[in-house]
Amino acid sequence: MDKFVIAGGAALHGEIPTNGSKNAALPALAAALLTAEPVVLHRIPRVRDIRTIERLLVDIGSRTEVDGETVRLHTPEIVCPEAPYELVKTMRASSLVLGPLVARCGRARVSLPGGCAIGARPINLHIFGLEQLGARINQAHGYIEAEAPQGLRGAVVQFDRITVTGTEDLMMAAVLAKGETVLRNAAREPEVVDLAALLTKMGARIEGAGSSTIRIEGVERLGGAEHTVIPDRIEAGTFLIAGAITAGDVTVTDCLPEHLGALVSKLQQAGVEVTQPDAATLRVRGGGRLRSVDMTTEEYPGFATDLQAQYMALMTQAEGIAIIIETIFDNRFMHAQELARMGANIRVEGRQAIVAGPHVLTGAGVIASDLRASASLVLGALVAKGETVIDRVYHIDRGYEKIETKLARVGAHIRRVE
Repeated sequence: MDKFVIAGGAALHGEIPTNGSKNAALPALAAALLTAEPVVLHRIPRVRDIRTIERLLVDIGSRTEVDGETVRLHTPEIVCPEAPYELVKTMRASSLVLGPLVARCGRARVSLPGGCAIGARPINLHIFGLEQLGARINQAHGYIEAEAPQGLRGAVVQFDRITVTGTEDLMMAAVLAKGETVLRNAAREPEVVDLAALLTKMGARIEGAGSSTIRIEGVERLGGAEHTVIPDRIEAGTFLIAGAITAGDVTVTDCLPEHLGALVSKLQQAGVEVTQPDAATLRVRGGGRLRSVDMTTEEYPGFATDLQAQYMALMTQAEGIAIIIETIFDNRFMHAQELARMGANIRVEGRQAIVAGPHVLTGAGVIASDLRASASLVLGALVAKGETVIDRVYHIDRGYEKIETKLARVGAHIRRVE
């Protein structure tokens, strides 16, 4: 397995471009199953999760052509409506094909999703929603089997809790259902809005994406479309924190600043200078005294859970005590013990972590436990004294495209070792 070797202490200076959003690209790729006509997607990041779902789509029946960041998909028929465990065990987003398959061909067999070891990611909300739309669901041997031989029908679906993938999955199922579907307590994330934009281009009738109530009027068929996915707000946020934690001067380009409001606010409260040179750029300048600022993860537009680990790394260098509360996932503080190995003063009590700083971090051997935890270890290593070796970086490859190359270009001493 590959490792990162990082020599800390270098302030980062320069520009870092943002890739397309992995979390927007995954449902967009799954949406191509809804039509027999070609779908062309631009700005698709070449990360591990994307390659996994592309292989899955080929097995299902899609013809795919990849040209850089452009992917062309054509699915004239569904050959095998199944997502096997062997293929999707490393990717929780595999559940996103459940709705499109049931909507398109009336049946699906999808392995329960895998992915990061950060607590329960229940699929019961997907199942409940599909049952409301008329699907018969059976769960056995680690698989969800769904059938709707007469097609799906519109219904009112009230989510018990906000779920991004559940909202996306049900939205894709509902676009081909008979009648109107109303999703209540729906996720408001930008990735949901982006998926709705693609589906609308394909001929779907969707209102309210970006709000807590989404209305979908089913249509008989969808056509092809061409679409460019939104920038990755989590990648952009990670690089903003990298500039702040190293007391550097980093400009993150090709992003959407309006998607990063919660992070920018916390950075400014912590004493980091953040400016917006233009509509697609954010610049951070560190070097001043960092102040500890409490943070609670929330659904969008609140502070993203996918930036919690990176923010914790930043708070190890801030003066005072920061209380970080994780409300979205259980067991998402696994990075805390690895940061502690580097010298951080972090105490975890249930769903909250108490970070006292500033503490000098020192290089150590650490292990990445999940995608965003691995990013926090990279950030900690950038500011640590000495050399840090991060093992299991395949986790970070799931969501960041060549992160070591991007960081090296702005002055980080980082290299990948096979």
